[in-house]
Amino acid sequence: LGVVFSHKIFDAAIIFHLLDVWSKIARGSHHHNVGFHGLANASMLFPPRNEVSQHYLSKVENLWFTEPYNSITMRFTFDAKSIAELRAIAKGELEAMPSRIQAVLGFIWKRSMEASRMISGSFKPFVLAQAVSLRPRMNSNLLQNSIGNLFCWTHCVTNLTDQIDTELFELVKLMRKSIVTIDDEYLNALQGEKGFKIIGEYINQLETMFSIEKPDVFSSTSWVNIKYYELDFGWGNPQWVAPFGEAGSEFNNNVVFIETKCGKGIEAWITLDEKRMLVLEKDAEFLKFATPNPEISSL
Repeated sequence: LGVVFSHKIFDAAIIFHLLDVWSKIARGSHHHNVGFHGLANASMLFPPRNEVSQHYLSKVENLWFTEPYNSITMRFTFDAKSIAELRAIAKGELEAMPSRIQAVLGFIWKRSMEASRMISGSFKPFVLAQAVSLRPRMNSNLLQNSIGNLFCWTHCVTNLTDQIDTELFELVKLMRKSIVTIDDEYLNALQGEKGFKIIGEYINQLETMFSIEKPDVFSSTSWVNIKYYELDFGWGNPQWVAPFGEAGSEFNNNVVFIETKCGKGIEAWITLDEKRMLVLEKDAEFLKFATPNPEISSL
């Protein structure tokens, strides 16, 4: 079974909800009994705008839709043992143990930066953009089943030099600091008409960041803890769930995480430019923890 959704109006959480409702109806449930309601609730908190300044549209297009790359998407799997080891390494001097995603993402970002340095020989700023879902942070049942691309980006920056090899726990610390900015005050400011002003300021900040010295940007999104493997359309649960077949050429330097069927491992779908991917898939340190494209039956 394959489905295609537009990320302009759907995020991973609502895709799962719609598939869950669809699967229950396919097994005989009536649509009134399976939670198929409240699809437009997000518009109550985030009212749509009929017009958006061309100024902002042009900025977003220039910042997000970069020149096409010869990019490659590969699937790497981190099993439970590798994840536990990475979490222990990422703990370092931190008080709290990093989550599975924090440890794995920090590790992938670190090795991606190393690959970039090997290719270019430069030490320009590196930026990690993390997609953060607004749904669990809004403390509102209105958003539970609502259609919408309800997430925001957080950014953390590291300036690496040839004299300094940033430790994994330091990267995790940066990641955590960027996410805690999505607090109640920020979420309240996003709601209503005033929210557009906040987004406009955010776009301006990105433009300033990119205008000084164009950084190396790596982005991430996580489908972990979204229970795709529990879907059942009447012929049993999926043997394998994949986020996409192949990323578009403009969709570069990105990782999408999804759990393995057993729930103990994590698949990382990494898209990089061709040169960087060739370095990464030969990186001995990376391959100590990541298994490239394992057979589906082994998951």
